[in-house]
Amino acid sequence: MNNEAAGLQALRERIDALDQQILTLISERARCAQQVGVIKQAAGATGNFYRPEREVQVLRRVIEANQGPLSNEEMARLFREIMSACLALEEPLKIAFLGPEGTFTQAAALKHFGKSIYSIPLRAIDEVFREVEAGSADYGVVPVENSTEGVVNHTLDMFLQSPLLICGEVQIRINHHLITRATDLKHIRCIYSHRQSLAQCREWLDANLTRVEQIEVSSNGEAALRVQDATDVAAIAGQCAADIYGLPILVRNIEDEPNNTTRFLIIGSQPIAPSGDDKTALLVASLNRPGALFKLLEPLARHNVSMNRIESRPSRRGMWDYVFFIDLDGHIQDPPVAGALATLRDQASLFRVLGSYPKGVL
Repeated sequence: MNNEAAGLQALRERIDALDQQILTLISERARCAQQVGVIKQAAGATGNFYRPEREVQVLRRVIEANQGPLSNEEMARLFREIMSACLALEEPLKIAFLGPEGTFTQAAALKHFGKSIYSIPLRAIDEVFREVEAGSADYGVVPVENSTEGVVNHTLDMFLQSPLLICGEVQIRINHHLITRATDLKHIRCIYSHRQSLAQCREWLDANLTRVEQIEVSSNGEAALRVQDATDVAAIAGQCAADIYGLPILVRNIEDEPNNTTRFLIIGSQPIAPSGDDKTALLVASLNRPGALFKLLEPLARHNVSMNRIESRPSRRGMWDYVFFIDLDGHIQDPPVAGALATLRDQASLFRVLGSYPKGVL
């Protein structure tokens, strides 16, 4: 055996030994997770044992300790899957999301909860809310805003009538691919996609498929499903859709804006404890009079609470009456936030905390 072969053999033996150590440690972690469940059940706890604040703390420590060569994002993904599998030893979380399968919302659900879940794809955002409200799903995942297309109004409007809370957030970089069984662009006669995806790929489509018919469908998952068995049509969709439906990608990353990102909310029925780096979402309204909005926001400045987002929506209580959705830095249990909200609550004609939740990791 020459020196090169001997070196490779030594490395392979080292890898085998490390794999055995990793296997042993993952199994030990799973047994610890089982014991946590047993202790909680003995103490009278019921329902799922998922704790968003605990999981995000674990991921933050992993990222802080990571020294490479794997990226922080890849290391977080690996640990997320380990936690997901351990949690599922008792019973997999039931996660409702805006479907069908293959949407970016499903990709967000898998990124946040891992793959050891029971997925419930639904046809509309309001159906996701109702499924969680009824207890048929533990949590739901819905889109709330896109960096190029703006806010998802339907999601915000649902909070006007739903008692659910925001329990987390996740961001997905939106990479659109041309998915098709065609082997060349010239063979494509039509393209299926959601209208937002068509808009986000307009420049590429104008430059490469000018004369091809564009057909809007309800989701990119549906688009992928429609082209599954054809060789002369294409879909614009993400990697998740291509994987689920077993479709090849002819051209990758055809989006016009390379930093296009969508933010999704995790909705549930239980309040979330502080994680150390949180957001609080509010729904507020005031009487329609001069300086009303200033008076709502002034307590935030006085208590040194940072507001990072505000959106207005029709209140549905009367013509030209509006409510405001506000995102703050901090948890409702943090003294500055608690102080500001105590004052704001007294001044608002409508006041509701939509949830305090951990800031998304990567």
